[in-house]
Amino acid sequence: MPSKTPLSAGRRIQMRRSDVHGNGVFAVQDLAEGETLIEYKGEIISWKEALRRHPHDPAQPNHTFYFHIDDGRVIDGNVKGNDARWINHSCEPNCEADEVDGRVYIKALRNIAAGEELNYDYGLIIDEPYTPKLLSEFPCWCGSEECRGTLLTPKDEDEEKKKKKKDKKKAEKKKAEKKEAEKKEAKKAEKKAGKKAEKKSEAKSGKAEKKSAKKDKSEKD
Repeated sequence: MPSKTPLSAGRRIQMRRSDVHGNGVFAVQDLAEGETLIEYKGEIISWKEALRRHPHDPAQPNHTFYFHIDDGRVIDGNVKGNDARWINHSCEPNCEADEVDGRVYIKALRNIAAGEELNYDYGLIIDEPYTPKLLSEFPCWCGSEECRGTLLTPKDEDEEKKKKKKDKKKAEKKKAEKKEAEKKEAKKAEKKAGKKAEKKSEAKSGKAEKKSAKKDKSEKD
């Protein structure tokens, strides 16, 4: 079974034309659930700069290679980006985008067979009413049975995702703290055992010296 983080384990995915939309990214070999497949790379810019650069393509103003990260900044995949920018959206995805310390990694949600197209839920949210006109400006062509017909995520679903993400980070932090505490306890126990062994050695050495002194005295007598 492949490692869960083999970012440089050879050619496992490739970009080519997609039946869903434009270019897509496909599995070249079987991929395992939980694998980190690729990092979403690009220039990290401010939201203000992202607005200045928008749109990447005037003919498709709602199509960008931006990825918003938790600290309010944006990864512009159009600059210094990689194949991750070509991964299409799906309402029933086989991958997810996982942010770790301001970096975004695409991970497999399930086992993916060679030849399958990779996809994740873009989770787009716009702070205005979801009118039929707005929804039509962000059409989804994923074709899954769960297709919403739009790239926009229902706002209640977004809140649920945020809560899950927050809970996940909290659990990871708790796990890291527990690991650190166990590490400290192990060091403390090791130090204590060392001191105990040192005292035992000193006591043994003291007894040996006393025994030697008694022997010397006996020989003199």
